[in-house]
Amino acid sequence: MLTVKDLSVKLGKFELNGVNFEVGPGEYFVLLGVSGAGKSVLLQIIGGLIPGASGVVMLNGKDISREKVQRRGVGLVFQDAALFPHMNVFKNIAYPLRSLKLNDREIDRRVRELADMTNITKLLKRNPANLSGGEKQRVALARALALKPQCLLLDEPISSLDVQLRRELRSLLRKINANGQTIVHVTHDYEEAALLASRIGVIENGSVVQTGKAPEVFSRPKSEFVANFVGIRNFFRGELRDGKDSMKKFLFDGGEVSVLTGEPEGAGYITVRGEDLIISEKRWESSAANSFPGRVIALEPARVGTEVLVDIGVTLSALVSKESVSNLQLEPGSKVWVSFKASAVKFIPG
Repeated sequence: MLTVKDLSVKLGKFELNGVNFEVGPGEYFVLLGVSGAGKSVLLQIIGGLIPGASGVVMLNGKDISREKVQRRGVGLVFQDAALFPHMNVFKNIAYPLRSLKLNDREIDRRVRELADMTNITKLLKRNPANLSGGEKQRVALARALALKPQCLLLDEPISSLDVQLRRELRSLLRKINANGQTIVHVTHDYEEAALLASRIGVIENGSVVQTGKAPEVFSRPKSEFVANFVGIRNFFRGELRDGKDSMKKFLFDGGEVSVLTGEPEGAGYITVRGEDLIISEKRWESSAANSFPGRVIALEPARVGTEVLVDIGVTLSALVSKESVSNLQLEPGSKVWVSFKASAVKFIPG
């Protein structure tokens, strides 16, 4: 387990202030925040790259707050991979293993084992200058895993890659985590967080303001900042099933939703913006394709209009005008219909 307690540091005008969170063994913990919130600083303090911080960092019961980088039991992967340009892929992966004073045969075995796991065996003789962005990140992952770290720290590792490479790297990271590797991953991308995280922490101005599982954080933000930053209320996990042409079905605990998407069938998430939901007294007969009877649970003021929470078996959040609230005489307990177009549903594979 990784425990961060009362972690603080001042770097010029920026201040990391009393950060607290825990990451359980084998968890994939994603720290989500806007640029400049302190994500990378926090990760580098845990990794031992930024000295002078107060507070405690514990890893599996050991205080590593003052340990040297090499003795912390962590591996760190940066956004730019940070490979040694004068070493080929084999030597990059082998570099940390030299500190263990292993013989050449054992180093060769371990490097090839890591290369096979990260699917870069064919690249072992290449230099970093001849690698794509995705290949560089695979090499960086293999190198970071060479010493079998107790915790793997990832600093925006896939943010600069194209869509296909991101998908491939996410699959690899899930595989690494499924093998028992504890991971802490920082990003500004909520979709990345949703697809990878066992739990999510949201950081604001140098403080972690909320932690929890993705549906909890996205559906029940604890502050205005989290609500505005995440911007998601209707967030559900399930499975996309093939349909006719691009019109497909998404099955989840709340039932079945029609989705207009070119994505292949498989597991993933759907999101629907609150402003794309229509509330009416009767079923909306149109091309909406999705219409559900429900009961109003609560009405809450929003920055623009009113947020109406409706129970349809799961809770949906609709953003409507105050005029609509008055015209429909909406109040807790009101029976309504909630409708939205298939094209308004965003499917995120993963």
